[in-house]
Amino acid sequence: MNVLLFGPPGSGKGTQAKDLAERLGVPHVATGDIFRKNLREGTALGQLANSFMKVGALVPDSVTCDIVADRLMQPDALDGVLLDGFPRSVPQAEWLLGWLASNGRRADAVISLEVPEAAILERITGRRTCSQCGATYHVVYNPPGATCAKCGSNEIVQRKDDSAEVVQGRLTAYARETAAVLPLLRKSVATHDLDGTGEIAAVKARIFAALKL
Repeated sequence: MNVLLFGPPGSGKGTQAKDLAERLGVPHVATGDIFRKNLREGTALGQLANSFMKVGALVPDSVTCDIVADRLMQPDALDGVLLDGFPRSVPQAEWLLGWLASNGRRADAVISLEVPEAAILERITGRRTCSQCGATYHVVYNPPGATCAKCGSNEIVQRKDDSAEVVQGRLTAYARETAAVLPLLRKSVATHDLDGTGEIAAVKARIFAALKL
């Protein structure tokens, strides 16, 4: 089963992806992870992508699609994947649908987690991270003590990319990039718009119910 997981930054995609992939019996494929793996291993595709990234340019859709295709052809992904963060543009979406069809596969479902912008800002801007071990806290839901409960460090900070300004920019970019993607997918793929707010278990239950798992 091939499932596409959508949602803005802070919508809980990463939190839900692990259990959903396990229930589906397919790998969780996040484009960010694929890029990092190719860069780390110095593959030809990774080097090509890096040639754009090191000069501050966006990686072209064609390169991104080639990297995704390479991942989709790996043995563990032949029976399905949970795609997280892809496609992000109309060309990528058109490519994906065409590639799946040409390989005797299809996109079975789209899960779109909907979370109000105010809730996302609260989630992300309230996050605090231990700069030593990476443990995460939240000023409201899981406030840190004077020192990190995991490693004892007193260096618990707000990361720069968790600031309100950066988060707002990421939300704007997401809306701009994906505004036309979901309408395109709806034309041929069963799409489920789900409430992404509330307890993690409640959101998980909504996703599983929508996919009849």
